[in-house]
Amino acid sequence: MSDDLHTISAGGVTASIKAVGAELCSLKTTAGLELLWQAGPAWPRHAPWLFPIVGRLKDDQLRHRGRTYPMTQHGFARDLRFTWLERTAESCVLRLTDDETTRARYPFAFRLTLTYRITADRLDMAVEIANAGDEVLPASFGAHPAFNWPLLPGEPKESYRLLFAEPEPAPIRRLAGGLMRAAAEPSPIRGRDLALSERLFDDDAMILDHPVSCSLRFMGDKGPALVLAWDGFRELGIWSKPGGAPFLCIEPWRGYASPVGFDGELSDKPGVMQIPAGAAEMFNYRMTVEE
Repeated sequence: MSDDLHTISAGGVTASIKAVGAELCSLKTTAGLELLWQAGPAWPRHAPWLFPIVGRLKDDQLRHRGRTYPMTQHGFARDLRFTWLERTAESCVLRLTDDETTRARYPFAFRLTLTYRITADRLDMAVEIANAGDEVLPASFGAHPAFNWPLLPGEPKESYRLLFAEPEPAPIRRLAGGLMRAAAEPSPIRGRDLALSERLFDDDAMILDHPVSCSLRFMGDKGPALVLAWDGFRELGIWSKPGGAPFLCIEPWRGYASPVGFDGELSDKPGVMQIPAGAAEMFNYRMTVEE
């Protein structure tokens, strides 16, 4: 059993998870078709977890009680090695806790625990963020999985769409220099349906800051589809690399980038969770493969 990677299966789909970042790095159908982006040159990641921030802070600096700490986009969890707490044929549990390295960038005590569990056609990912300190824990958290687009090799990208569980009429948000623009813009979603094209991402990510849906289907005219569902998250990012890339990221978030012009304390940043001492926040992200 490798200490760097663990693969789980229950007689159907198969998933592999890395110790670094507790990152999902493979999701295969029963027939062996890879659905997850394989960290190619266009973007060198698979499905990072975003903690303790989502997006960017102004000047990549976190402010707390008048002090500043270096904090790059999407935080540090995606680059740190988690500890394996449990590994079985169908599940695994990993944990990241604060230490001297994290406190130099984020001066808080925390426990970030991720549980992966697989059934024949579904991968469940449960997340717990626990406040292990004696002051309020300001934090954000997000998922950032990149799926192959197209899911079935050779299919045209424009044959794919996202079908939301509910109509999504609200305007969307965009970024400027990695920070949230003040003004919203009309949504390209028509009812429940978002027709996918590379041009959607000419202006970078689409952000739904008040989505109605907690699930959607990523589907083409033929081949496998993915049903993605989540609990505990409040925002949703949809992203592919501007200029075109063979992946699509579907990202439930709890939190988002700093608004343009915001330069305050992390605890005052819009969208940040405030987890009391001794308490925890729970999240779940589920990927069901339709073959």
